[in-house]
Amino acid sequence: MSIPSNNACPLCLEAGGMLIVQTPLWRVVRVEDANFPAFYRLIWLGHVAEFSDLSDADALACMRAVTAIERVLRGALRPTKVNLASLGNVVPHLHWHVVARFDWDSHFPNPIWGEPLRALAEPAQARLALGLPALDAQVAQALAGLN
Repeated sequence: MSIPSNNACPLCLEAGGMLIVQTPLWRVVRVEDANFPAFYRLIWLGHVAEFSDLSDADALACMRAVTAIERVLRGALRPTKVNLASLGNVVPHLHWHVVARFDWDSHFPNPIWGEPLRALAEPAQARLALGLPALDAQVAQALAGLN
């Protein structure tokens, strides 16, 4: 069950990050965060609050896209872990966070929203095995044709 945009919802009003790809059902953006450069967000286009608001077919389409992003991050970056989260406590609009995590990142093993445990001597982006433009291209390619 999907209702059109909500004029008070930031994910209805704004992209929510740098647009990588958009389909009729969802868009994927890269969140520009210096501490977590491989941070992608899948945003459902219809304004729904919960994953269970989706039909079975839409839920499957959503998870196929989340899984495709995770596979790219794992294959291209070899992270220690990939975090998946769909919280919506602050913005009650269905969206999934897909974040590559590394044992060297500023917060690991804490959540990205938790307390940092260390300062990095060099920018996190410089430590990635692949540059962000190439990573974005791989994510876009993996999502091509999904809907």
